[in-house]
Amino acid sequence: MISVLTETGDQILEFISSIPNEKADFKYETDKWSVKEVLIHIIDTERIYSYRALRFARNDKTELPGFDENHFGLHCNAAQRTLKDLLEEFSIVRKSTIALYQSFDQENLLKSGIANEKRMTVRAIGHIMAGHALHHCNIIRERYLN
Repeated sequence: MISVLTETGDQILEFISSIPNEKADFKYETDKWSVKEVLIHIIDTERIYSYRALRFARNDKTELPGFDENHFGLHCNAAQRTLKDLLEEFSIVRKSTIALYQSFDQENLLKSGIANEKRMTVRAIGHIMAGHALHHCNIIRERYLN
């Protein structure tokens, strides 16, 4: 799990760092997020999923709610942020996620809970975070940079 989070984090930082600053506020359609907003979405989602992993690893059986990513996107203040600043924030959040996962043993990784009405294990959450971020990088590559 640690290697997956480390490798995908490095890939994401390398890819986003290669995006020209003039593309940071680009939207391929008026009702879509900018590159900066997508990166904030990745950061927000990783924070929420890390929190879920922590709760489940600590045997908290409380069902956790989902979140409205579009509402978050409307209130993320991307226009006031730089791509460089967001890259630094992503790096810090990913390092925090890795530190959290380093604290888990095999028993913790197999624990599960319910979030957004879906049961998931702590291990699955780590893979979801890694895959989610890569998914959005692929969307940026396909729809924002062509």
